[in-house]
Amino acid sequence: MGSEDKAMTQFTKKAIMDAFVELLDSMPFDKISVVDIAEKCRINRNTFYYHYPDIYALVDELFKTETQKIIDRNEAFDSWQEAFLQALHFARENRSAIYHLFYSAAGTRLEKYIYDVTLSNITAFVRRQADDLNVSEKEISVLSEFYTIALIGMFTKWIGEGMNRDFIENINEMGEILDGNIRYTLEKCDSRRRLDKTP
Repeated sequence: MGSEDKAMTQFTKKAIMDAFVELLDSMPFDKISVVDIAEKCRINRNTFYYHYPDIYALVDELFKTETQKIIDRNEAFDSWQEAFLQALHFARENRSAIYHLFYSAAGTRLEKYIYDVTLSNITAFVRRQADDLNVSEKEISVLSEFYTIALIGMFTKWIGEGMNRDFIENINEMGEILDGNIRYTLEKCDSRRRLDKTP
């Protein structure tokens, strides 16, 4: 495939994704058809099927694309709440679409996406906090997963309650309560390792 063909393919796939997200913003996932998407971005059904075998494959690529965007930013976060909120950027920008996905047959794909991007960002933050400490990868992994699971629980509860509360404000309040806890835990791991090596 030549460079022009690749560019056209990427242009078409982006148009399909944008049309899908726009439709998802206004109607439930289970009501959206390939015909709806094709009409929205002015292509025929065969063009859609040339790029995606079904709508679920489109959802998977959408989340893969959004995940890669976050990974490519490679940001140095100053707090875990900043890391978490950045992971949820797409969700916060497309609240209705996320709500419709959450209560659909594609809900598990949404949960995996949220878990993957949150874990990636939280792990990056924890690793940065541990930079000058003698802690193991396992300790970093366990701590990152603990925070990730807790935060996703808060996020899914927020969706389940209709996304009415100010989620960002809630996370920032939680950040004030738990401020310094990750660093403190890592320092305890470091101290324990030092004590274990004491003759």
